[in-house]
Amino acid sequence: MSKIRYWLMKSEPDAYSWDDLVAEGEGRWDGVRNAQAANFMREMSVGDRVLFYHSITGKEAVGIMEVSKPAYPDPTAEQPDKWPDKWVAVSVRPVTKLKRPVTLAQMKADDRLSEMKMLRQSRLSVCPLTTREWQAVTAMAEQG
Repeated sequence: MSKIRYWLMKSEPDAYSWDDLVAEGEGRWDGVRNAQAANFMREMSVGDRVLFYHSITGKEAVGIMEVSKPAYPDPTAEQPDKWPDKWVAVSVRPVTKLKRPVTLAQMKADDRLSEMKMLRQSRLSVCPLTTREWQAVTAMAEQG
């Protein structure tokens, strides 16, 4: 079995929120139109852990998901039959809501997260997290 990797995925809560995912039980993470983010999605494996981050409104990590189906052609892409591998989606399941949301301001203030891709490339909607970053954010969610 491969090692579990950690990720962060952003969604505007007005478009797709943590509560939407919980209500569905399993959701399709689609509509990503950034090549680097799509490449990260291609690297995901079943069982990988993902922080669900509410962007724009809230700007905070709110829950933990797991990848339930690895990358497949995104059915929302224009002309998916012409370029089936250009844009991908993954399926995710909710694992747990964070005890406390971890805000963007808290992440920026924590030295352990100084190299975090999301903080260095703020427009990136999908990015990997190191084990140290994952542990830092989840520990912040437990404090209180």
